Amino acid sequence: MNIMDFNVKKLAADAGTFLSRAVQFTEEKLGQAEKTELDAHLENLLSKAECTKIWTEKIMKQTEVLLQPNPNARIEEFVYEKLDRKAPSRINNPELLGQYMIDAGTEFGPGTAYGNALIKCGETQKRIGTADRELIQTSALNFLTPLRNFIEGDYKTIAKERKLLQNKRLDLDAAKTRLKKAKAAETKSSQLNSARLEGDSIMIWAEEVTKSEQELRITQSEFDRQAEITRLLLEGISSTHAHHLRCLNDFVEAQMTYYAQCYQYMLDLQKQLGSFPSNYLSNNNQTSGTPVPSALSNAIGPSAMASTGSLVIPSPVNLNDLKESSGSRKARVLYDYDAANSTELSLLADEVITVFSVVGMDSDWLMGERGNQKGKVPITYLELLN
Repeated sequence: MNIMDFNVKKLAADAGTFLSRAVQFTEEKLGQAEKTELDAHLENLLSKAECTKIWTEKIMKQTEVLLQPNPNARIEEFVYEKLDRKAPSRINNPELLGQYMIDAGTEFGPGTAYGNALIKCGETQKRIGTADRELIQTSALNFLTPLRNFIEGDYKTIAKERKLLQNKRLDLDAAKTRLKKAKAAETKSSQLNSARLEGDSIMIWAEEVTKSEQELRITQSEFDRQAEITRLLLEGISSTHAHHLRCLNDFVEAQMTYYAQCYQYMLDLQKQLGSFPSNYLSNNNQTSGTPVPSALSNAIGPSAMASTGSLVIPSPVNLNDLKESSGSRKARVLYDYDAANSTELSLLADEVITVFSVVGMDSDWLMGERGNQKGKVPITYLELLN
């Protein structure tokens, strides 16, 4: 029974406090009550915390979109995260594209130009998919998780203490209002003409003033204490910025590693596709040409490459002269070249080899010799030395 009485009294007290705060808040909005303003430093800290929260949420959400463009996949990952379960492994888009290319190349035949190129492209796409998966995992661990911890942890604590500060401020201003009204009533009572009523009224309102002053001291103390707690929490935002800066550096490093891997994979793929001999490049009744070095294709530009269909790089005059003669000459290699089969000779940029012509060989090729190694080399990769 005593416990029930205590709960009822506490409930009544809480209801009274809530009503008092509601009245104070309404009167402030209507301009009928004064409002205690926070000091400028605390206001700046509150503004900085709110700004940090807003932009952290935006950056976090957009990073999630960048790493996982599929909204359904993001929802699925969110559900598994809330259930504290690991999401099932899912093949990503580059890996799926790579598998399709490999399957298509196998169907068309690895011995055909198109089929072989599809298989090589597919293998590269799967490597890019693996790098993409590593980027997502690293970014989630080193960048997204710290941002999410701030939003769901530190900032929630700040918001809770800020709400308490707001309540303590309303209690303080309500106490100030009651004291002001009590003093006004005391002054008015002292001006009454009836001595008996005057004495009784003054005594009543004097007690009310004393009670209000005591309440004001208590609320002022609680407000000051809560303001200090909130200020200490808010000053930690600078440390949060420093921590997020380190996380941002980790994210940039992860992206740098990812794009460097992708660039290297595509560079290797470009060399492989550019190393096909002219008769191997012939496909779908298109005219074949000399393998086009990557540096030359970049210099020519994509629009020019597209407009020429199957591009044929004209042979330098001095190399044509060599093809018409029976002698051999020294030539400097302009670009790296990977042999497509055993009849060709792999080349390294800037090395010097011996070249000579062979009767019946394709006009875009010469026979190259390096020590005991011998094989066909594309003339567009060579510069004849005097």
